[in-house]
Amino acid sequence: MTMRRVDPRRTPTRRAAGLLAGLALGAALLAGCSSEGASTDCGLDACTVTFDRGVDARANILGVEARLIGADGDQVTVEVAGEQLSLTVGQQAADVGGLAVTLDSVTETEVRIRVARTANG
Repeated sequence: MTMRRVDPRRTPTRRAAGLLAGLALGAALLAGCSSEGASTDCGLDACTVTFDRGVDARANILGVEARLIGADGDQVTVEVAGEQLSLTVGQQAADVGGLAVTLDSVTETEVRIRVARTANG
């Protein structure tokens, strides 16, 4: 009879636990957004933030805070990572701290921006 030593790191229970831990970490990264007066839809490298107009709207995404300062017609002022940006729909992305910020849409009730990590960010 051959006696084999079982490596505890290789048991099915350990592998399942490792897989679950990895999935939980991935979910935490995707859900790592918080907001007030805004909703977020985040992936690993980009988030869409929909701000409610007329309230103190802010969201923490991709490790930075994004905040709606104001909107006048189709021009919006937001603060991302501590820098104020004036954006209009269709404008080329504004670069701030390794993030590309674009204005997706403006309505009477909400403002939607997209914040994405840049290739060199």
